[in-house]
Amino acid sequence: MNADCLKLTTYGGERHRAGRRFAADALLDLYGARGAPVSILLRGALGFGAGQRLRTDRLLTLSEDLPVVAIAVDTRARIEALLDDVMEIEPRGLVTLERARLLSGAMQPLALTEDAGDATKLTVCLGRHARVAGVPAHHAVCELLHGRGVAGATVLLGVDGTAHGRRQRARFVGRNAAVPLMVIAVGDGARLASVVRDLGGLLERPLATVERVRVCKRDGRLLARPPALPPEDAHGLPLWQKLMVFSSEQAKVDGVPQHVALVRALRFAGARGATCLRGVWGFHGDHRPHGDRLLQLRRHVPVVTVVVERPDAIERAFAVVDALTRERGLVTSEVVPALATLRDGRASAARPLRLARTRR
Repeated sequence: MNADCLKLTTYGGERHRAGRRFAADALLDLYGARGAPVSILLRGALGFGAGQRLRTDRLLTLSEDLPVVAIAVDTRARIEALLDDVMEIEPRGLVTLERARLLSGAMQPLALTEDAGDATKLTVCLGRHARVAGVPAHHAVCELLHGRGVAGATVLLGVDGTAHGRRQRARFVGRNAAVPLMVIAVGDGARLASVVRDLGGLLERPLATVERVRVCKRDGRLLARPPALPPEDAHGLPLWQKLMVFSSEQAKVDGVPQHVALVRALRFAGARGATCLRGVWGFHGDHRPHGDRLLQLRRHVPVVTVVVERPDAIERAFAVVDALTRERGLVTSEVVPALATLRDGRASAARPLRLARTRR
């Protein structure tokens, strides 16, 4: 498969409920029942939403309500058929739609064209314990990416999801070998096209998505600002933008972990929300791939911070990000063509969500 698809993402809380079930479980039940070729549920480490309530795993409580992010990728018709059910399940949070290209099966040569200043984001979906030549598959993919000079990659561990349409859910007892994880890489199109070509030889059943992004900063150097977008497209449909900050849990700003400082500052600045996802492996720049290992005293893992805002607010959010990534971090910007805010089961946007268009 090599087809234009849609990526459906929901940002919610771990303890949000849909009737007697947790909303996140109900969402993944839906994606499994509909045979979504790719879906994953990610448990966040820190974040806040429109209500400005901070959720964090830094507090030792028995009633954690951490952020959760559920992602599903499928054809446009199948994703649009899911939207009403998704909005009925998730009581509050955000739902976004983004354009993506889904790749699976035999990996054919891929031409990735980019506008000036743009880059490519490649996301590879793998089983948690998949192996290549005796090493974890996500390690092998990161080594391939690093060897090709890709700007960076982050491995995020899922707790539920589907792969090739089959549900794979983590269990308390068991190896959970097939539970999905995702490797997110950012780099120029030519480099990532060569990686895509080799994934077919490296992985038994490769599954990946490709999206266009803009790299705004790398290790303190400003490369480009988020594009200036109008609030609406030519048909009156609202536009949104997303910032992603790829950093390390060990990166500090004035003695505070960088991702913690980012969330605090964004919350103080009145951002509509932010979510931090802690990785288990990855790299950026010339640094060797690294992450969780046995018998280590300190975690040295990547962290991704995600912010979604309207165009008129993205500049304020970027100012916060810019100030707190003076030395470390990879910052990217993406266009989000459709978004709905959910409050008490009601969506702020008309159903179904309609995709705005932009020249970017």
